Amino acid sequence: MKKLRNLVMILGIAVGVGVLAPAVSANAANVIANQCAGVTNSAVCKNQNAKPNDLIAKIVNTLLFVVGALAVIMIIVGGLLYATSSGDPSRVTMAKNTLMYAIIGLVVAFLAFAVVNFVIVKFTK
Repeated sequence: MKKLRNLVMILGIAVGVGVLAPAVSANAANVIANQCAGVTNSAVCKNQNAKPNDLIAKIVNTLLFVVGALAVIMIIVGGLLYATSSGDPSRVTMAKNTLMYAIIGLVVAFLAFAVVNFVIVKFTK
């Protein structure tokens, strides 16, 4: 239960960052636009069309990809534990718990990915 609570808390933070990202990035875009007025030889000002939302989306999506990849790895580990348990009840229980938590983690990662992308698309227009 403690693992599940920690996983939900970490993914809640990731989703919270995704919710707050549009407001922060809009302010950052205004600051960059004001600083780049009349400047033509700066690498930052030349790429002014790139939105901060894109960077935040890439960071959040990369983190969610890592969480999803770890969940898939844990599903494989749980399957191997189950296959090699030799009928030992404690090892079978451990393997089933590993599989269950990995599947829950994968589902939560997919849902967090969908929520973050939905928020970024809806609030950046």
